[in-house]
Amino acid sequence: MTPPPIHALRPFLPAADLAASLAFYRALGFTVEREFRDGSGAIIELGACSLILARHDPGDHGWMMQLVVPDLDAWWAHIQAAKLDDAFGVPPPKPPAMQPWGLRVAYVVDPSGVLWHVVPVH
Repeated sequence: MTPPPIHALRPFLPAADLAASLAFYRALGFTVEREFRDGSGAIIELGACSLILARHDPGDHGWMMQLVVPDLDAWWAHIQAAKLDDAFGVPPPKPPAMQPWGLRVAYVVDPSGVLWHVVPVH
């Protein structure tokens, strides 16, 4: 099965002190593309690359990735068709829903516990 197209992949980096982390990455030359409305993080860029600084909660998943896609509904259909929870014993994927930080997100957890945020291009 061929997956729908993607736009970008972004790792999440934990930030115990978001303000300090933003200052650190700015000093390295990163710019802030967007800060989240709820203050939980920011997307930062350096050239064509970007990552997400996320206020870290020790109860959260240790590693997260963001898959940015042109068509979230097509990706959700692709995820459902893969039957990941049945095939791999992972938690059932969560359908796209609006999150407090203002983005519609679907969630998938891989067999190692990596939490994937599947989001539309924004």
